[in-house]
Amino acid sequence: MTVGRILLLALAACLLIASPAHAYLDPGTGSMLLSAIIGVAAAVGLALKLFWYRLVGLIRGKKAGLRPGAAEGPTAADE
Repeated sequence: MTVGRILLLALAACLLIASPAHAYLDPGTGSMLLSAIIGVAAAVGLALKLFWYRLVGLIRGKKAGLRPGAAEGPTAADE
């Protein structure tokens, strides 16, 4: 065996040994973790939605016509 393999096996053995944590997690911690997971899922969903609309906009191209910020219909001076 090479030295690298021996070190890798020793590291794996150290990581597999579990020691007691002596920790307490109250029910509030569970709800906090659940709300964090839901928030991350919502943020990822929004990012994917925005990415998808930008990708579709690039593929379809811009429509000729109104400039951004321009309104349709008669202006106040035309009435």
